[in-house]
Formats: sequence, C-alpha cells, structure tokens
Amino acid sequence: MNDFGKKQIPFYFIIDFDFSKAFVFAENEIDSDKVMFSFNSSGKKPNKKNEFLFVPPSFSDFKKAFKKVQNEINAGNTYLLNLTFSSQINGDLNLKDIFETASAPYKLFLKDAFTVFSPETFVKIKNGKIYSYPMKGTIDADIPDAENIILEDEKEIAEHYTIVDLIRNDLNQVAEKVKVERFRYIDKLYTNHKNLLQVSSEISGELPEKYTEQIGTILSKLLPAGSISGAPKKKTLEIIKETETHQRNFYTGIAGFFNGKNLDSFVMIRFIEKQGNEFVYKSGGGITAFSKVKSEYQELIDKVYIPE
Repeated sequence: MNDFGKKQIPFYFIIDFDFSKAFVFAENEIDSDKVMFSFNSSGKKPNKKNEFLFVPPSFSDFKKAFKKVQNEINAGNTYLLNLTFSSQINGDLNLKDIFETASAPYKLFLKDAFTVFSPETFVKIKNGKIYSYPMKGTIDADIPDAENIILEDEKEIAEHYTIVDLIRNDLNQVAEKVKVERFRYIDKLYTNHKNLLQVSSEISGELPEKYTEQIGTILSKLLPAGSISGAPKKKTLEIIKETETHQRNFYTGIAGFFNGKNLDSFVMIRFIEKQGNEFVYKSGGGITAFSKVKSEYQELIDKVYIPE
C-alpha cells in the first residue's frame, strides 16, 4: 500500500479484523465479476424484496459471554468491549443481488465470500486531514421520543465518551492537532425490518506533509477500528478472542479506496457471510459496566437487517 501511495496509484483495499489477511487491487486491475465496491449510492429496486428468516444465538449463550465480559470489566481489564455473534439466516439469498439492491453509504461484494452494506466510516483523508466517525449507539426509531432516549441514556453516553477518547488517542499516533469536530449526532437508517437511529461523532487531525507515502502504515497503526474492538484496545482484543464463539475473519475489518491523494474507508459491519451452502449474519454491540444483558441481546438482533 505504501508503494502505491508513493507512486500515487489509485487502489482498493480489503483488510480483515486481525490484520492477517488483506487484498489490495490497483484501480485498473480490479475484476468486477469477483469484487465490487460502492460508495454513497442507493440500491436499485429489487425484483423481489430481500426477505429472510434468521436464528440468533441463544439467549443463554449470549448471557454466558456477556457475563464473562462484565467480569472482565469489574476486574478493570476493559471498559468497553464490542461483543459479536453470528446469526444463521435462511431465505432465497444471493450475495451479489443483496449488494446491488441494498442502500448504504458503503457496500462491498466479494464473490462466494461476503456482502457488506455498512453505515460506518472508518477514516477519510481529504487534503492532508484525516477524519474518523465512530458510531456507537442504536435504537428503534419508531419508539416514542427515541432520539432523546438514546441521547440521555447513561450507558450510551459512557460508551460514546470511551470510544471518542480511544479514537482521539488512535489518531494522535498518525496526526497532529487532533480534535472532536462533532459529538453525538444522529443518523437515521431505513431497513427491511425496522428503522433505526444511530449515534456518531466526528474527529479530525492533520497528517504529515508526505502522508501519501505512508498510507499503509497510517492505516495499520489505527487497526483494528476502535468502535468494533474496545478500550483499552490491546487487552480488550485478548478478551474478545477468549470470549467470542465465532471467527470474525473479514467482519469488522476495513475496506476502502485511495485515489492517489485522498482516501475513503469503512468498517465492515452489517455483514452477510457465505459459509459453504449456508449464510450467517454477523452483528454485535458495545458492552460497558452500565450494560443490561436483555438490551444488548436485543441490539444484536436489531442489527440483523438489509437497508432499503
């Protein structure tokens, strides 16, 4: 990636959660039959609605993992941990069709592997400045007074402060004059099951003069994304590996495009993966000392959707 950056060659990239697998494609070499990206586009109208049934992890399995995370929090080993699971999904599904019809700020299709329709930016680089938009906090938009409920929720406030502080620290590794531009603003997401409100913040910093020559190094220092790992990052990652019952693989990794000067990238959440002849939908949420097991279990379920 640094070599492409030095030569200012535009390229796409896909990096898995633990930075053990990566694909990098020069823009003029990408095979659209195997890999497709989409940035800020709406989906085409489907011939039939993307409907499916899904089987979430059992509440008892979720509760067991949740309790382990809470014990680690009480021991002071982590303050925020993003706990994820796989849900089995059943229906007449096609990864490419879902990619083409779903509406999302970021979409990615990798043949015979997965489809992503993510609402979450990882980082953007524009004219020498780097921006991050951590997303923490989800609620059913149809609940009366939903916006005030989530903005005033003690657990959500604590979680968001933690993740914003983590991202500021991450950006300070690669940039100067890091600051919070916007704190806890609301976006609305439209899905095939229900509409959701999501809470995000915007953080920025100034990159060094020859940042394009270090584009791969900059990304590697920021990985994995703070919003899908936790704080403190190193210890929390150890707990995630000990606690989660599935392999994340490319789920919660990052992907994006560098045009030779500027970069746009996203966190690979809202993720359907093909496993043999079956499909799973991977989802999760942040656990803090204020978390309630039933609410967190419901959030995991609420995030199993295809945006319309």
